[in-house]
Amino acid sequence: MSALNLVASSRPTGGVVGWVIGLMETLGGPGAGLAVALENLFPPIPSELILPLAGFTASQGRLSLVGALLWTTLGSLLGAVVLYYIGALVGRDRTRALAAKLPLVKLSDIDRTEAWFLRHGRKTVFFGRMVPIFRSMISIPAGVERMPMAMFLLFTALGSAIWNTTLVMAGYLLGENWSIVETYVGVLSKVVVAAVVLAVVAFIVVRLRGRRRGNHGRRSSSGRRRLEDEPGE
Repeated sequence: MSALNLVASSRPTGGVVGWVIGLMETLGGPGAGLAVALENLFPPIPSELILPLAGFTASQGRLSLVGALLWTTLGSLLGAVVLYYIGALVGRDRTRALAAKLPLVKLSDIDRTEAWFLRHGRKTVFFGRMVPIFRSMISIPAGVERMPMAMFLLFTALGSAIWNTTLVMAGYLLGENWSIVETYVGVLSKVVVAAVVLAVVAFIVVRLRGRRRGNHGRRSSSGRRRLEDEPGE
């Protein structure tokens, strides 16, 4: 029984799982690369499913291990470049204009974010490729800031190669138990989402408190001015 048939017999093959299995069965390594490229653009296609499955397929001899690593990394690069150009198309001016319309967001926040990215862009792109959820999103600010393409490709390739190799090798070594990887990375993704939600809530609370203190300070100052302007008895 082939690797993909083993997968089909061990779990439902509808939806994303069935689509990925069919793609890899039809195209082999390029199919795995295409799935990873689309995963960058459509997050509902999870890399924690595609990459271990590619490793398992390689362990069954249907795909070479080197081929699985090269094609999936190439797919990561392709998807990242598409998102980079989307960010470049939106551009800095449009991003600032959109941010200015958001409640509780100040242009100074955007300026600080931009300055931080300009200082740490290479590390952000590199390490961001190994963080669930942010793996795809990090390409957009890189495009907005017009990070040099050669630098973007280099650090995207390095970060993606580490992430892809980890998950592909896990699927390769675990064999028929490859889906364990999906479970653990799924937990990590939930932790990242929870951290982001907490950070957003903290930002909103701090900003609202700052706004209330500012309003209270202005009212107090206005009251003092009125008292000073009144004639003494």
